[in-house]
Amino acid sequence: MNALDNFHLLPLLNTLLILSVAFVLGGVIGFERQYRQRTAGLRTNVLVAVAAAAFVDLSMRLMPGDTRVIAYVVSGVGFLGAGAIMKEGASIRGLNTAATLWGSAAVGACAGSGLLAEAVLTALFVLAANTLLRPMVNRINRAPINESAAEATYALSVVCTRDVQRDVLAQVEQWLERASYPVRELDIQPFGDDDIEIEAQLLPTSVQSDELDRLCDQLKQLSGVSQVFWSSRSDD
Repeated sequence: MNALDNFHLLPLLNTLLILSVAFVLGGVIGFERQYRQRTAGLRTNVLVAVAAAAFVDLSMRLMPGDTRVIAYVVSGVGFLGAGAIMKEGASIRGLNTAATLWGSAAVGACAGSGLLAEAVLTALFVLAANTLLRPMVNRINRAPINESAAEATYALSVVCTRDVQRDVLAQVEQWLERASYPVRELDIQPFGDDDIEIEAQLLPTSVQSDELDRLCDQLKQLSGVSQVFWSSRSDD
């Protein structure tokens, strides 16, 4: 049987070494991203590194004609993974699911090529990324956000009456420009029956909490303004 003929101890140990290095180095990169509270964090980076290593290792073990099939698998799963990624407002979901799909494709490609032991190894590394790394991810996420390291996106919200909307908006833009805080997006939404909410999403930059607090105090003094507050978000 072809699968049994393809079992060789030394190449299997080589695959184990390759996947281990990809797991560790992907974890180092992912830890930095997780610490900074970015969307593609620890597990996503580990999964991508392991799957990429598995695909490349598989291509080195196959004949040149067989690698074309692997390339088609990689491209096809890329489209499938893109369908699993969803954007909800400023948040992005599904990156880890998409990376897991890519890892599963690597497992299937190894199994289909008759490298059953390599397929098992790849599956174990994918499972380790999704299970063993979960407590570390939760611990990092529960830690207080370091504003200078997290590269968080900040949003300034002002609730005011509709009749002063234009004046308040001009003041918000003027004061943010004076403070050198570039605005990524301005969003205006109804707030109750008579009020509106102006939300200014700031580009990731070095933001001083005290300075935003002072800006909020200044905006609260404007006529028609009922609420002013700011928040930080850990998305990309």
